[in-house]
Amino acid sequence: MNRLNRNQMAERVAQDIPEGAYVNLGIGLPTRVANYLPADREIFLHSENGLLGMGPAPAPGMEDPELMNAGKEPVTLLQGGAFFHHGDSFAMMRGGHLDICVLGAFQVSAGGDLANWHTGAADAIPAVGGAMDLAIGAKQVFVMMEHLSKSGECKIVPHCTYPVTGIGCVDRIYTDLAVIDITAHGLLVREMVDGLDFAELQRLTPVPLTLAATAATAVAA
Repeated sequence: MNRLNRNQMAERVAQDIPEGAYVNLGIGLPTRVANYLPADREIFLHSENGLLGMGPAPAPGMEDPELMNAGKEPVTLLQGGAFFHHGDSFAMMRGGHLDICVLGAFQVSAGGDLANWHTGAADAIPAVGGAMDLAIGAKQVFVMMEHLSKSGECKIVPHCTYPVTGIGCVDRIYTDLAVIDITAHGLLVREMVDGLDFAELQRLTPVPLTLAATAATAVAA
C-alpha cells in the first residue's frame, strides 16, 4: 500500500478546508497544513498565542523572530493579519468562533473521544496547551495522525486508555491510510490510500468500520 507521508497528509487535510473558514492548526503535525492551503481560497488561520491571518512557513533565511506560532515555529502574516492578547485568542476559541481545528492525537476512540496531551507514562511530559479549549470550542474537530503507533498499535481504539482531552469532540480522522468520519452510527471510511483494501484496513483497526457508499481511493502524490 502507498502510505501517505506527513506532507501528503497535510495536503489532504488542506483540501477539506473551505473558503472563508477560520481555522486553528494544532502544534506539531497539523502546522504543516498551512503550507498546502489552496491559493484560490481565503482561509483565516488562528494561533492561540495571538495571531489571526497567519500564512505559511517563511522561506529559509526570511524568518522573523517576532512571528511565531503556538509551537514556536516561524510563520508569515498575510495582509490584514492581526496580533492580540492570548486572553482574547482563547476567548475566540472558547466562544465558538473557529470553524475548524486540526489537532494531533495519541488516541481517538470510536465515540470521538480525544487523547492528545499525555500518554500517562511516568517519564512523559504533559503538554495540553489549548487543546481542551479547541476540542470543545471549534465547530468541527479534525484529527491528523498516523494510523499506527511506532510499536504497531492502532491509534483508533474502542476506548481511550490515555488521559482524555475532550469527550465526543472529534468529527473526522485523517491518517496515513484513510479518511474516517465519526458519526452517530459508527466510523465511516470515506477514503483509503491506493493499494489498501477495506478488509486490510479493518484488520488494522480494532473497532468496527463501515465503508461509505461514495468512498474514494486516494492516490499518493
